[in-house]
Amino acid sequence: MTEPCPTPLVTLAERLADASGPVIRQYFRTPVAVDDKADASPVTIADREAERTIRAIIEAERPDDGIYGEEFGTKNLDAEWVWVIDPIDGTKSFITGRPIFGTLIALLHRGRPVLGVIDQPIVQDRWLGVEGRPTLFNGQPASVRACAGGLAAATLGTTSPDLFPGADQDAFRRVAGTAKVSVYGGDCYSYGLLAAGYYDLVVESGLKLYDFAALVPVVTGAGGLMTDWDGQPLDATSNGRVVAAGDARTHRETLAALAG
Repeated sequence: MTEPCPTPLVTLAERLADASGPVIRQYFRTPVAVDDKADASPVTIADREAERTIRAIIEAERPDDGIYGEEFGTKNLDAEWVWVIDPIDGTKSFITGRPIFGTLIALLHRGRPVLGVIDQPIVQDRWLGVEGRPTLFNGQPASVRACAGGLAAATLGTTSPDLFPGADQDAFRRVAGTAKVSVYGGDCYSYGLLAAGYYDLVVESGLKLYDFAALVPVVTGAGGLMTDWDGQPLDATSNGRVVAAGDARTHRETLAALAG
């Protein structure tokens, strides 16, 4: 039986994270210049150099693969295998000295995420998710926790309630108004903590492919569920509205609350 993601590609993904970490660490809590991109989101030399480092290795070792990066765009997206890179997911945390950002490296096979790495290079936490295998957190199997009381007992995470556009904000408020605890900030780190059993639920919208592709194998490989707001699997065509939950009841009740 063919592996969904061959072991050499898993090894390469970890090497990419190993290579980008030192680049980011050298700039953390130093006076780096912050530029504003067209969408008003911040970017620094650390974002750009980390992505350059990752892309250079992929292009040298897997020249036929596609690349979808946040900072330097796309290449060969029709390829069977496409690497999706967010060098610093949570640049606002990075520039304010908070170590709750992460490097995201995903691998799509025909548009579907089959491998994901969340790497926090400051505290050196790493989650590795591979389709068909248990998620590893710092080399050990990770597991979500079941929330016995469903949404009403859940600890909910999101980057910011202000990031939900239009009607999505009203939908999120219905979820937050039911959840027991709401925690803000964390970007990809929140999904890693869900996979490790510390959160019950993460809800977001307006995400790009590079924001969520790596998270899917991490969450599902730890026993969780991660879908769009309609309960459909996430892939390269998804609209950026995501729900990650540690158990089926919390997931189901969250989808119902979002739908109104």
